[in-house]
Amino acid sequence: MTTLTHVSAPRPMDDFEGWLAAFTQPTVVLELVVLALCVGLAWLAVVGLRKSFDRSERSIWFGRNDLDGVLFPLVLLCLGFAARIVVDRYTHAAVLTLAVPVLVALVVIRTGVKVLQVAFAHARWVRALEQTLSWVAWVAMVMWVSGLLPMVLNELDQISWKVGGSQLSVRNILEGIISASAVLIITLWISSGIEARLLRSATGDALSLRKAVSNATRALLLFLGLILALSIVGIDLTALSVLGGAVGVGIGFGLQKLAANYVSGFVILAERSLRIGDHVRVDGFEGMVTEINARYTVVRSQTGRESIVPNEMLVSSRVENLSLADSVVYQSTKVQVGYDSDVAQVIALLTQAALAQPRVLRDPEPSVQLSEFAPDGLEFTVVYWINDLQNGQGNLRSDINMAILALLRQNHIDIPYPQQVVHNR
Repeated sequence: MTTLTHVSAPRPMDDFEGWLAAFTQPTVVLELVVLALCVGLAWLAVVGLRKSFDRSERSIWFGRNDLDGVLFPLVLLCLGFAARIVVDRYTHAAVLTLAVPVLVALVVIRTGVKVLQVAFAHARWVRALEQTLSWVAWVAMVMWVSGLLPMVLNELDQISWKVGGSQLSVRNILEGIISASAVLIITLWISSGIEARLLRSATGDALSLRKAVSNATRALLLFLGLILALSIVGIDLTALSVLGGAVGVGIGFGLQKLAANYVSGFVILAERSLRIGDHVRVDGFEGMVTEINARYTVVRSQTGRESIVPNEMLVSSRVENLSLADSVVYQSTKVQVGYDSDVAQVIALLTQAALAQPRVLRDPEPSVQLSEFAPDGLEFTVVYWINDLQNGQGNLRSDINMAILALLRQNHIDIPYPQQVVHNR
């Protein structure tokens, strides 16, 4: 009768009975303890590194908490692999042998998901891509553990066809796609790290300039990553020269507007004539600049509506930037009183109504002007300045008008109605 100590080492489910026997050995408890110890050590290491580097919640390495980033499963994989080597010297490792491919799949999934979340934070298709990546990684892990992966790859290698002077197979295509995806994910990771470092403490003019550098760096890295991915797949890059010429002709004839928008975007970011946070009025739409991208700029109004403005329009047409030189903006409101009113008293009351609002600046202080002898009464213009456009304009004008109305009624100053005199002969 064969004892459990002489069971052959179980490898990914080639022998189900041997695998089951390995999991019934008394040493499985020891492996579980070792695995739990590895988990504890990995967690302590990640906690210590997070305190040392003080990463934000959007960090790819650390995530929102210590277990949510890439670093924890990566450290656990290294410790688990080392523990399996040590345990294999004394007994046949079953739990640790199964844990290693599971941790590899977890690292791949966590890396891809975190990089996509940071690189494309507002894209709707990211969620579907994350789920696809997770399913592919887990299915590959199950096939690896079950021993089916080599068989499937061998069968896929038999499905081949000749393209030009090279022989392609389904296996080559899948390996090329995986390699290209890995290269692009690493490229996005590097560009996201550069962007986070550049924009971490940037404000005002520096924010726009660093955003331009970040966009250019990402575009360059993605281009280099795409070239490297095509080389890994086995595509001859010399064949792209013809494609490059065709793309150049297409840009010259059919993509002039698109190219102009991209060039205009880099011009805006480089010369800093328009910055994130500026309050602008363009093509009858007024709001605050919230995003400056390579092709378009997003302007958000106080009502919550957002306008996507092509960058070419911002360069070639007239744009009112209400906060380019400084954030102080002129505002005014008008009111009419009767001709028999005391002008000095009216000016004092209108000034008092403007100064009653805390958002109205004291330097320069508000002023009141007798602007017109209207048909129905004396028209006064109340002029004031504010420096917080993001808090709205209409609401402040409404508050000042209500204060004016209350003060005029308290002091029995007449606000005339439109009148028309008809003479009958």
